[in-house]
Amino acid sequence: MSLSEKEETKKLFYTITEVSELFDLNASTLRFWEKEFDSLKPSKNKKGNRTFTQKDIDNIAKIVDLVKEKGFTIQGAKEQLKKVSSTSSDNKNAEVIYKLKDIKNKLINLKNNI
Repeated sequence: MSLSEKEETKKLFYTITEVSELFDLNASTLRFWEKEFDSLKPSKNKKGNRTFTQKDIDNIAKIVDLVKEKGFTIQGAKEQLKKVSSTSSDNKNAEVIYKLKDIKNKLINLKNNI
C-alpha cells in the first residue's frame, strides 16, 4: 500500500508491519529506534504488539529523513531533534505571548470605552 493510500485511510493506530512497509525499514530497526529516541514511544496493545499513532509516524519520518536521507548518525539525529524541539517550543511560547498581549490590549480598549 502506498503512502497516498495510507493517507486516504487515516487510521488511529498502525502495526509495526505497516509502519516498516511505509518507510521501507526492518521492524528490528523500528524497535531499535524506539530504544534510542525519546520521542518515539509507541503504545502496546493487550497482546504486547506495538501500535503506532500518527504522531509516532511523523517522528519516524523525521528520523528517517535525518538518518537515511541526510546521513546523520543516531547520536547526531538525537541532537538535531532536540534542537528542533527546543526551537519550536520557543516559537510556540513567543506566539502565545504575542496573542496574550493582543488580547490584553483589546480588553483594555473595551474597559476604556465603557
